[in-house]
Amino acid sequence: MTFQDLKLIEPVLRALQEEGYTTPTPIQAKAIPIVLQRKDLLGCAQTGTGKTAAFAIPIIQLIQENPVEKFERSRIRALILTPTRELAIQIGESFSAYGRHTDVRHTVIFGGVGQKPQTDALQRGVDVLIATPGRLLDLINQGFVKLNQLEFFILDEADRMLDMGFVHDVKKILKLLPAKRQSLFFSATMPPSIITLAGTILRNPVKVEVTPISSTADTIRQSVFYVNKSDKNMLLLHILSDKTIATALVFTRTKHGADKVVKALRKAGVTSEAIHGNKSQNARQTALKNFKSQETRVLVATDIAARGIDVDDLTHVINYEIPNIPETYVHRIGRTGRAGAKGVAFSFCDVEERPYLKDIHKLIAKNIPVVNDHPYATSR
Repeated sequence: MTFQDLKLIEPVLRALQEEGYTTPTPIQAKAIPIVLQRKDLLGCAQTGTGKTAAFAIPIIQLIQENPVEKFERSRIRALILTPTRELAIQIGESFSAYGRHTDVRHTVIFGGVGQKPQTDALQRGVDVLIATPGRLLDLINQGFVKLNQLEFFILDEADRMLDMGFVHDVKKILKLLPAKRQSLFFSATMPPSIITLAGTILRNPVKVEVTPISSTADTIRQSVFYVNKSDKNMLLLHILSDKTIATALVFTRTKHGADKVVKALRKAGVTSEAIHGNKSQNARQTALKNFKSQETRVLVATDIAARGIDVDDLTHVINYEIPNIPETYVHRIGRTGRAGAKGVAFSFCDVEERPYLKDIHKLIAKNIPVVNDHPYATSR
């Protein structure tokens, strides 16, 4: 199946093509048609399954295909409620990417920062509001946000909402929504408390469940290097001194981290580029093109930016920083060892990342072999 089979409009298909996406993930293939049919959805899916696109793509399409009158342009049509600032930003980046050729306007609001840029954006008018509960309630109370004409409500990572103690805030927000709306509810787990909450939000929902990817391909040789955080750059250069490594995709957890690694590599004479959310679409595409043609030897990426990276014959993936979500590890290293080819995945683990490594071992049901004979090895 391709995105073309999902009856998506041309502006959205064009954006997906530019992002390098051709095949929907299982959650996208199942959820997109349901949302486009205006049905409520109960999605059981974890981070890393592509669920953000599963709701962002159809919401963009429904808003684009059903424009409102000019005088109604100030009303918020879709609300996406999410537990953390990081997730809100990530969802915002997805709307920017998939909606770039449409008229759909969105903004992201969260606490911990000044509210003026957020209220300015709201006053200019947005179709889609991506928000964390606390700041949303704050801006509702100040009169900056009205949800009485909402058409779409998406509750993302519901189980984390409950874990983080946001259930009362969520219930307050629900009381402000119109009864007639389309609701989508996503959660990685479905304990009784989540099922009860879903029951108060959804009407005759279609349930979609996807099993998280939990196994790694046998064709990928995995190794972990215990190393001090301060020695990671030197270890990376040590590994790259092996000239048989033609190209390597290196992962960091943050944009700032990606830029720092590129700076260190360039200083040592290694051709490298960063690819992350702060880079323009053009810069990202150029970096990817240079990497595919092997003009650039090392591409340093964050997980969000790397979603569209599909490089044939990629032999090495290096986790400069270990991901805090174990499924992300499986996704990262799955970019090598494709179609039966052999691949190599190296992971640098400092003392603070040990718990993340433990979670990965639990998920993939095996321990990754440790490399001890390197110049920067630390005791376990």
